[in-house]
Amino acid sequence: MRTKRTTPTRTVRLLAIAAGLAAAVGLAVPAANAESTQTFGASQLAAASDAVLAADVAGTAWHTDAATGKVVVAVDSTVSPAEIATIKRQAGAHAGALKIERTPGRISKLISGGDAIYASSWRCSLGFNVRNSAGADYFLTAGHCTDGAGTWYANSGRTTVLGSTTGSSFPTNDYGIVRYTNTSIAKPGTVGSLDITRAADPTVGQSACRRGSTTGTHCGSVTGLNATVNYGGGDIVYGMIRTNICAEPGDSGGALYSGSTALGLTSGGSGNCSSGGTTFFQPVTEALRAYGVSVH
Repeated sequence: MRTKRTTPTRTVRLLAIAAGLAAAVGLAVPAANAESTQTFGASQLAAASDAVLAADVAGTAWHTDAATGKVVVAVDSTVSPAEIATIKRQAGAHAGALKIERTPGRISKLISGGDAIYASSWRCSLGFNVRNSAGADYFLTAGHCTDGAGTWYANSGRTTVLGSTTGSSFPTNDYGIVRYTNTSIAKPGTVGSLDITRAADPTVGQSACRRGSTTGTHCGSVTGLNATVNYGGGDIVYGMIRTNICAEPGDSGGALYSGSTALGLTSGGSGNCSSGGTTFFQPVTEALRAYGVSVH
């Protein structure tokens, strides 16, 4: 076999072309990976948020961050690069307004078996004891807990009745209410030993604590407001509080509070209380208004 001879002039030309291509690629890669510095208006951010919803990828949660002017999209470990590409493609011209953040573990509703408040076949956590204007006693918990639940019990053997579900909203919202029917059960207006005297909406950066039946009390801060969470299977909730506080299965429905102020009800999240996590909460003020009750 004969080999084709390359002239010195041709060799120089080919090397020059190759060097030029390498330089072009070297310039293109950082540009493709760099985060957009473009400023986006309210309508563009709203369009980007709507696009994430339309992409309908389970394991995502997003909110508009006023500080950065971006729609922050948390994606859990189940979300593939192809699904992230789908979200960006859905956003189209507004894709630059998205800030994608990986969150450890899987975003899920935090429901499990164990002790705390028990429905027929699952366990959750009591949020806040509340009363209506007539003095009737109720408690609030997560809507995905009360969804399909009738009677609630205080023990795993389901022999001590607490009461019955009288209202439930899930998905879209994530709150439910149970009316006490057991007059012998104490119904203090506390979270643990802390007296809860009022309810309010949180602010970004506010310190807060969460108490649940699986992991007890953990504290952190509010990192976002008005978040949308896609748990999959059509279970999408809106207007959630995002935090850097951990939670685990069975903590659903538990109280989020700051000092003596009630803030929210545990909805779901990702991660755990060993390595840390992200947890989302239903604002409690919305549930109080919906059912005409108040903390005490």
